[in-house]
Amino acid sequence: MGTASSLVSPAGAVGEVIEDTYGGGGGEACEIPVEVKPKARLLRGSLRRVGGSRPGGLIGASFKSTASVQELECVAEYERLRKEYEIFRVSKNNEVASMVKKEAKLDRENKRLRAELQIFRETKENEIQDLLRAKRELEAKLQRLQAQGIQVFDPEESDSDDNCTDVTATGAQSEYWNGGVLGSEPSMGSMMQLQQSFRGPEFAHSSIDVEGPFANINRDDWDAAVASLLQVTPLFSHSLWSNTVRCYIISTDETQPEVNILIRSYSPKLQRVCETMGYFFQVVHFSSENERPLQDVRKWEIEKSSLVILLLHLTLPSCLLEDCEEAFLRNPEEKPRLIYHRKEDDRVSSVSVQQLIKQISCMNKAKIIDHVGGVEEGAYEIYSCVEKIIKQDILGCEMTELEGKDLSNKEDSTAPEEEVFGDVLWDAHDEQEQMEAFQQASNSTCELGFEKYFERLNDLVAAPAPIPPLLVSGGPGSGKSLLLSKWIQLQQKHSPNTLILYHFVGRPMSTSSESALIIKRLTLKLMQHSWLVSPLTFDPAKLLEEFPRWLEKLSARHHGSIIIIIDSIDQIQQAEKHMKWLIDPLPVNVRVIVSVNVETCPQAWRLWPTLHLDPLNFKDVKSLISAECSSANVKLTKEQEKKLERHCRSATTCNALYVTLLGKTIACIGNTGNIDEILRQCCQCQDTVSLYRLVLRSIQESLQSDKEKGLLREILCVIGVSHNGMSESELMELYPELTSAVLASLLHSLHKMCFLTYGCGLLKFQHLQAWEMVKLEYMEEGENVISAYRQKLVEYFTMQLSRDRVTWRSADELPWLFQQQSDKQNLHKCLLNLFVSQNLYKRGHFAELLSYWQLVGKDKSSMAAEYFDSLKEYEKNCEGEESMICLADLYETLGRFLKDLGLLSQAVAPLQRSLEIRETALDPDHPRVAQSLHQLAGVYVQWKKFGNAEQLYKQALEISENAYGAEHPRVARELDALATLYQKQNKYEQAEQLRKKSFKIRQRAAKQKGSLCGFALLRQRALQLEELTLGKDTPDNARTLNELGVLYYLQNNLETAELFLKRSLEMRERVLGSDHPDCAQSLNNLAALYNEKKHYDKAEELYEKALDIRRRALAPDHPSLAYTVKHLAVLYKKMGKLDKAVPLYELAVEIRQKSFGPKHPSVATALVNLAVLYCQMKKQIEALPLYERALKIYEDSFGHMHPRVGETLKNLAVLSYERGDFEKAAELYKRAMEIKEAETLLIGGKATSRHSSSGDTFSLKSALSPNIFLEHGQR
Repeated sequence: MGTASSLVSPAGAVGEVIEDTYGGGGGEACEIPVEVKPKARLLRGSLRRVGGSRPGGLIGASFKSTASVQELECVAEYERLRKEYEIFRVSKNNEVASMVKKEAKLDRENKRLRAELQIFRETKENEIQDLLRAKRELEAKLQRLQAQGIQVFDPEESDSDDNCTDVTATGAQSEYWNGGVLGSEPSMGSMMQLQQSFRGPEFAHSSIDVEGPFANINRDDWDAAVASLLQVTPLFSHSLWSNTVRCYIISTDETQPEVNILIRSYSPKLQRVCETMGYFFQVVHFSSENERPLQDVRKWEIEKSSLVILLLHLTLPSCLLEDCEEAFLRNPEEKPRLIYHRKEDDRVSSVSVQQLIKQISCMNKAKIIDHVGGVEEGAYEIYSCVEKIIKQDILGCEMTELEGKDLSNKEDSTAPEEEVFGDVLWDAHDEQEQMEAFQQASNSTCELGFEKYFERLNDLVAAPAPIPPLLVSGGPGSGKSLLLSKWIQLQQKHSPNTLILYHFVGRPMSTSSESALIIKRLTLKLMQHSWLVSPLTFDPAKLLEEFPRWLEKLSARHHGSIIIIIDSIDQIQQAEKHMKWLIDPLPVNVRVIVSVNVETCPQAWRLWPTLHLDPLNFKDVKSLISAECSSANVKLTKEQEKKLERHCRSATTCNALYVTLLGKTIACIGNTGNIDEILRQCCQCQDTVSLYRLVLRSIQESLQSDKEKGLLREILCVIGVSHNGMSESELMELYPELTSAVLASLLHSLHKMCFLTYGCGLLKFQHLQAWEMVKLEYMEEGENVISAYRQKLVEYFTMQLSRDRVTWRSADELPWLFQQQSDKQNLHKCLLNLFVSQNLYKRGHFAELLSYWQLVGKDKSSMAAEYFDSLKEYEKNCEGEESMICLADLYETLGRFLKDLGLLSQAVAPLQRSLEIRETALDPDHPRVAQSLHQLAGVYVQWKKFGNAEQLYKQALEISENAYGAEHPRVARELDALATLYQKQNKYEQAEQLRKKSFKIRQRAAKQKGSLCGFALLRQRALQLEELTLGKDTPDNARTLNELGVLYYLQNNLETAELFLKRSLEMRERVLGSDHPDCAQSLNNLAALYNEKKHYDKAEELYEKALDIRRRALAPDHPSLAYTVKHLAVLYKKMGKLDKAVPLYELAVEIRQKSFGPKHPSVATALVNLAVLYCQMKKQIEALPLYERALKIYEDSFGHMHPRVGETLKNLAVLSYERGDFEKAAELYKRAMEIKEAETLLIGGKATSRHSSSGDTFSLKSALSPNIFLEHGQR
């Protein structure tokens, strides 16, 4: 119980804030009592002290005593006060009882109304679903009639697009902002400062932009910034982000000896370097003029290449001049280039060689090697230079190596790279595959009339909760992936506070279709954006079971809406079973969109709200085909267009993929053949599969020999039967007769005609229909042919294992192939290859590894025993320090694997053995010993042996601090682990102190991430962008300069950022005029930068200019205007100019009410901001109704236990306290604390599974770096 002494006098408390326990800023702490003692009790105590001042006291005194008249009056007064107190007590008790009854009655009424609402909602939902079902049946009948050639005419149908939403052209003023309306930005400096991260400058992804593709990127989060750079600018080609390092070699006959030595002796070494970093390595070289493919194939290869090497001696044949000019003189992306020039003392190179080298030297920064000497030395010099370029310029790992050298000098050791990034197991290849899938899905420049669908998707986001997932349905190839990717881009552009998580499912049975990996990826992405450090189970069953709870937890921490998009969800293995969470009610700020094929959609999902993609109208068909023909300079006659119009009328021939393929076929063959004949053949193909067959046969006819036709068949079949696809280098090893020239020509044709695409460096089918056609064309015998091709792959990857090359590719493909072949014996043998299992586990493929063991028929205990026996056998052959360190890694991996399975007693032995080996082979104070201690402690945490765990964690912390210093991320990891342990023991104060210390370390480390591969790669891309802006003044160059300024701002390099932002502003003013909205963006960004540098006067001037431009150029409720209003208001408040800030805060409320409606959480946030300002101006009366309205909106939107409700209650408590209403303040503060405690328990890990990965903690902000899960060293 608090006492009156715990109250702080309100005098002088103006401007004070409640200490923000939610992570925001704050001011001085203001303690508010939970309960206040009655004043009567204090009075009674004082009376007793008065009575006790005389001997004998007053109570019970005799009339015969010498009591004075004064004493008798005191007794009478005492009795009167006692009676009044009793009356007061009884009255209050009655009031409390009455309130309890009222509360119970209101609770019953609330439950009744909720039940009625639920019944009403379900009834209406069923009615809507019945209508939608009837609509789908009518559409199906219509499609059947059209397929039979019966034309159905709609009297209201028109060729005009009046019913479609107009697409705003680039440079026009867009009023689009209806997406993401669930989001509410953080309060701008409330009394207890709602949690927020300052976004800083804006990216210029379009001419009028809000914040751009880095909207959800924290300024310290470089790994996410690397991924988001894909969306920053269209100037980068796929080669800059490919998972394959491609070296394109141009050589003359004179320099062929160097090329032969380079390919034979040094190419395998470069391949090992790239494999160690998780990349493929591919050399492309066309040895003689007869083998050189066509010009467009060579140009395509140069565009894809990461590095071009030109080897010259004395002469330069004219046939090579075109390639040289393409590679060296037309290199807009400034990709690395290398020229090797072998000189001789007594001979001079030809004029053409000298002119080319001079031109290249003047135009770009190509590396030139002038070599005088033998061929062997020249080849080695090329190899050394290429290795440096690959590491430094392409993979961006030079700084990492320097840091590693410094560390090894300090500690005489190099710890495994993955330890820097925590314990999370993540496959960087899976993440890159998703990034590439998104980019490929959104590549089309044709919108296909999607505007009407965008409006429906926006309505879903704006609809009040609860709402089931939206089903986007359509036939195969109808454009579902394109629609979703285009809409994602719009949302990222116009709704910066919306967190969008997407997953594009590839082919069935591929890694991207594994449900456990999908759920884990989504969970980790949510945790990444929440800065949450918490244990996460890797048991697939528990992961699927716990995902709804994680979604509820993490969505409550996110200030804004969350949209989860899963494309082709019906391709997920056992989708209905593993995606049960979709049926449960979703959190209020979460929306889910899934796409399915009409034929394969699970029956239970058909009741959801559905957006069905209609076949294309002829206007869209014509625009698609025209775009393809124009790119190939093919012109169709009016008669040919009418023929196409007659053909494209059924549902299958108006399919988006069919039309795209039709246009490519006409454009490709139209230059060389008869267009009328092509149209005749195409019109005989009534579906996409048959059209693919026509395309394949035309490619076959273009090949020169039966050998090439056979290789085409082999390539398509072997890619189709693989797990995730095949790389070019693997294909060339698999088929030695396959030359670079033949492979390049085949792949160019297959890629251009939508057969194959690249994903994470692997070739795979772009669409399922292409693979279906290949099976029909080449695999008529069915499973026997498929089994034969799989056996060929089994032999290839088994041979790779025998060469001691356990790469991620071998681990991905070989066990899966054995599983498909039902070869349990070889699968068992493969799983007992310790390095294969280690590779799968370390990349997070836990569920996949477990499924293999289940197929073999082994339970968890027997699996553990076999692994342990296999390790014991391996240990007998280990000699030397290096092999013992490798053995310790294997023991540790086994221990972690068993721990994740819940086999705690069996996990202890391998982890202890790993600890013993490291202490013996290395040193008791070595960082790897700390790693073993950390993992062993994790088992004890899960085992509830907290005392043992605490001791081990403290030892690991001490070793890490001695090895790396007190500010290293590994120290932060140990602090997080200890904090989690204390949290489980209810030692909240100790846990909170450690978490704060860890958080500060991680923040400082994130700002110094220049040592990581991700940042170095980003830095390299930024330098390439900078080169592109040195030309003439254009809007695109101004935009690029703006984006570079923001990148340097994220890097905390404010001086460089200022230079780029100023250049961007000056260029925009010259090109677009000083009143253009783009100039407002540059002004806004410069103002944000000056605000960061605390140059508030400069920031104020620039913000005011930006606001003036946006007020004149944009709509009153435009998000860009709201953005500037918000930040200028915050700046005024920071500068103490409260009178200037008030109208802006009021305008912010008005804008949000117009944009979102009066009952949206974003409006509540603006109300809180305005109320805070009034409180600072001593206008508590004006502030109170604003707080109360905001509280009601938050409670209606998020429920009574949401953190936003608690934050507002805290503010109201302070306000009540300052007005002298102490009882109300205590009541409000108590409610706020209950919400805070509930959130602490939820986030602290108490709700996680007993089978979670035992207290292992990790920093997701650093855990998602591209190269963190590659094995340390090559096995």
